[in-house]
Amino acid sequence: MSWTRVQPTGPHHRVTTLELFFDLVFVFAFTQVTQLMADDPSPVGVLRGLVLLALLWWAWSSYAWLGNQVQADEGLARLTVILAMAAMFVVALTIPEAFEDMPGGLFAPFVFAACYAVVRLAHIGCYLIAAREDAGLRRQLLLTAIPVTVAACLLVAGGAVGPPAQTFLWALALLVDYAGIWVVGASGWRLPSAVHFAERFGLIVIVALGESLVAIGVGVAERPVSVAVIVASVLGMVVAVSLWWLYFDVVARVAEQVLESRHGEERSRLARDSYTYLHFPIVCSIIFVALGLKKVMEYVADEEHHDLSDPLVGVPTVALFAGVSVYLLAHVVFRRRNVGSWNPHRTLTAVLLLLFIPVAERIPALAALATLAAVLAALVTYEAVRFRHPRARVRLPHSPEDHATPTT
Repeated sequence: MSWTRVQPTGPHHRVTTLELFFDLVFVFAFTQVTQLMADDPSPVGVLRGLVLLALLWWAWSSYAWLGNQVQADEGLARLTVILAMAAMFVVALTIPEAFEDMPGGLFAPFVFAACYAVVRLAHIGCYLIAAREDAGLRRQLLLTAIPVTVAACLLVAGGAVGPPAQTFLWALALLVDYAGIWVVGASGWRLPSAVHFAERFGLIVIVALGESLVAIGVGVAERPVSVAVIVASVLGMVVAVSLWWLYFDVVARVAEQVLESRHGEERSRLARDSYTYLHFPIVCSIIFVALGLKKVMEYVADEEHHDLSDPLVGVPTVALFAGVSVYLLAHVVFRRRNVGSWNPHRTLTAVLLLLFIPVAERIPALAALATLAAVLAALVTYEAVRFRHPRARVRLPHSPEDHATPTT
């Protein structure tokens, strides 16, 4: 095997085991971000968590595109992905100190930024080699390298100087990166396999949902099991399973079919909009739900300091309800971009959950969680019954309902 060669993919390319291994680093990184926000459940802590999630998301997305162009587990791509894994693992290790360096050791904000820059620049370098004689793709990559390099420099500079300039420079880096990728367009990107691309983003949603389950367990890991803990755990599972159902039962399947039906630049633009950009609020909102679940579990389990009749106020409750609301609204916009229609019942549910937040802060924490679980379970049941024929058409494409129009 030549370690300098790259192997192109094709329309039937699927996710490789190395890409799944790559995702495990992000499992750890998401857990670190959740813990960071849990340790500082304030608006500042939430803002810092959001910045870190935005950085992690952009790094992960870039390698999803690379893995669609070339076999991620072969030749140069394999070495690049392994290098990125190592650098990203160090990034994850430094997350607790990303904004407030601890005494002793290396200056963590700089280590974070430098390793993150390695991840992004290694991706561009490997992609350029993978482009070969494709002039359009090489031009697209060279244009993309401009905002990526500028953002990397801003991150490293911010990491080097530390607070308070760090916050401004990192925010500017995010703006340059996210806006720059949009401005350079999508005319040169290639997306050989719609199946692989949709599967990759589905897997990162699974990773985020896994973090919500971990948060439930971690929240009561050092507490004795009680009836309240068991009830809260089951309710948390209902929330997590409902979020899974709302995405994977129909939405993910329809989106993959739509993406596969597009070709050339139209497919690339749809992939950029629907997945690279619109999946960020989907994944990010799940992490915030995980934060809310973790704090609710801690609150319910700590019977020495909290009565079960006490409400849970502030960031944890807002993160829980607003997180689910943003998740649903992101689905609404995702559907609009893919099939051109709106989803009124998910929109209405999202608005009602936002309006319910002041009430949730005045009722027992367990009751608030039960209300959220009941609303999501009702939404899932409504869609499964109301749209059973379109659902059958999507899930069983050879059924008699083949000609029905998907509506969920």
